[in-house]
Amino acid sequence: MRIIRYLKESKAAVALVIVLLIAQAFADLSLPRLTSDLVDVGIQQAGVEDAAPEAVRSSMFEALCMLAPAEDESFIRACYEQADDGTCRLNEQGEKRRDELDERIATPFALAYFAQTASAREDLASDAPIDLDALTDAYAQGAVSKDDVLAMADAALSAVSGADESLVAQQAVSAAKAEYEQLGYDMDSMQMRYLLGIGGRMLAVAALMTAAAIAVGYIASRTAAGVAKRLRERLFAKVLSFSDADVQKFSAASLITRATNDIQQIQMVVTVLLRMVLYAPILAIGGIVMVSRTDASMSWIIVVAVAAIFATVAVLMGLAMPKFKVMQKLIDRVNLVSREILTGLPVIRAFGRQEYEEGRFDQASTALMRTQLFTNRVMTFMMPAMMLVMNAVSVLIVWVGGFSIDAGTIQTGDMIAFITYSMVIIMSFLMLGMVSIMLPRADVAAKRVNEVLAAPCSIADPAEPESLAEPRSEGVEIVFDDVTFSYDEESDPVLSHVSFTAEAGKTTAVIGSTGSGKSTVIKLVERFYDVDSGSVRVDGVDVRAMAQHDLRAQFGYVPQKAFLFSGTIADTVGYSDPSMGEERMRAAVELAQAADFVAEREEGMLAPVAQGGSNVSGGQRQRLSIARALAADVRAYLFDDSFSALDYKTDARLRAAIAEGLRGKTVLIVAQRISTVLTADRIVVLENGSVAGCGTHDELMRTCETYREIALSQLSEEELKGGGSL
Repeated sequence: MRIIRYLKESKAAVALVIVLLIAQAFADLSLPRLTSDLVDVGIQQAGVEDAAPEAVRSSMFEALCMLAPAEDESFIRACYEQADDGTCRLNEQGEKRRDELDERIATPFALAYFAQTASAREDLASDAPIDLDALTDAYAQGAVSKDDVLAMADAALSAVSGADESLVAQQAVSAAKAEYEQLGYDMDSMQMRYLLGIGGRMLAVAALMTAAAIAVGYIASRTAAGVAKRLRERLFAKVLSFSDADVQKFSAASLITRATNDIQQIQMVVTVLLRMVLYAPILAIGGIVMVSRTDASMSWIIVVAVAAIFATVAVLMGLAMPKFKVMQKLIDRVNLVSREILTGLPVIRAFGRQEYEEGRFDQASTALMRTQLFTNRVMTFMMPAMMLVMNAVSVLIVWVGGFSIDAGTIQTGDMIAFITYSMVIIMSFLMLGMVSIMLPRADVAAKRVNEVLAAPCSIADPAEPESLAEPRSEGVEIVFDDVTFSYDEESDPVLSHVSFTAEAGKTTAVIGSTGSGKSTVIKLVERFYDVDSGSVRVDGVDVRAMAQHDLRAQFGYVPQKAFLFSGTIADTVGYSDPSMGEERMRAAVELAQAADFVAEREEGMLAPVAQGGSNVSGGQRQRLSIARALAADVRAYLFDDSFSALDYKTDARLRAAIAEGLRGKTVLIVAQRISTVLTADRIVVLENGSVAGCGTHDELMRTCETYREIALSQLSEEELKGGGSL
């Protein structure tokens, strides 16, 4: 599964979680047994937990030794020693081998106790299976052999308990309790000591379980957060390496959803995976082991319950799973519509299309709502169905267990423990069932994230990138050599066999009508896209043979749509170099004709800039964008229709300042205004993606009809002769 692969970098944390879960499961499974002991031993048996008493009267000791097989008699006698007060007391060997002693002493002690009790009561004297006093005397005088006594004991055993070992053990504990009473022990004190001891153990186990659960929760949450952090970093780094075409293939809205909602789904499921999915099988296996030790005869009830749970989960998953797979795409759609509406809000208001856009959003939102409602309604049946199964199991266990208690095969505490263990096992499978519904949705999210991570970048660095030769001038030479380019295979070429040279240290302008491919020229120079044929060379090196970082380090770029990041004016201007000095930033601001409005701000260079530059005007935003490029220490500057929001006066001052301030640098300007390109050293005219003319303004006015039409449509003959000044 994809999500499990994300945990490879957190192996130590996963191993620690497993250790803690085992400790938590041990504590969780110990509590029912301790509860059973509290009821059976602490309450029903008054705190007496062993069939072998610490002390026993000599007469009773001789009687039970007589009723034990020869091998057991020798073992029992070795575990006790005669005391001065006429009792036999447990010695060191007996303490060490208490469990074995309990097993060997249980049957003879129960027989001796029952025979003595029956003989002491007139109403039961006739029913006594053995006349203990007479038999003891006869055995002591040698009138009765060991074999005779054992034969009588076997015959009497069926009358006492039906030869059921569990009932014999219970009667042996009752015999030990009676023996303590005969010896004058304070039974209330003994019971209280046991209850306090078992209660203290239960508190310690509960504390261990709580500490383990807290530690698991902390480690699981931290690990899941780390997985999400690493995924976001990888996804963000991958998206940064995408070209515009790669971004459009997924869409910006979908990439945002994958980086937020999808990774959040993965983070949540990783937490659940570490806290529940790993815990459930540990708990279930432990519960099954404990159940088999408690009473295996009722295990069929758990099998039926688990089968019912799996059947319920299978039905619910079959109904909900197809909808879960569709849900992420519907979230993408809601994000896409929301982003589009918020971005184009002024246009929507201008054309009075609020109701239409509200309907479009409502359609996307309603589709998501209906899908979520369907899945939620299906999932609402989960808990009631599970609770019905659990309660039915409890009732069935009590009903079946009641017969076992009546038959003496189990005690009340055992039944309580069995119910608890059954609930533990059922809850384990219930957790797996519930998580199995979450996992496929998270798997879909992981698949969507992996699609981005595995997507090949259409613009990639070569295996062995070439470097530019030692610069011979401050500027760079940019050459378009028979370039043909289209944005996708199905569309017509945007540029067709375009060839021109932007000489180093000179200003080259590209002009043409809308849709002629002007901005595409800049994008190909920056290698935002790769040409279909031909080549774009910088100082003689094909841009595809260079590392993207090295290539773009040569250029200061001003995009057609001026976008500013949130921060201050200083942050914006110094974006290319965080360590840039204030003097250099102020020089760039001055050159970009932005010094006046910056000085008007009370904070000056520290004045805040909102995201996208929404708190400044279009012209101010464009000038700050230009200042950001001018502040970069580069060899060429690319202006993609970057003067369109400026008034003619500011445009003229800016062009004059750039001509003076960027002397020696290569300048490539894309523009629609003829006044912007008049003074360029070379002007390239594009028409329908092809070069219609190339030369100076005067040359093109004589030789290029397309350029002449553009020029005369914007300026008069006199203005053109005057350099375009107004």
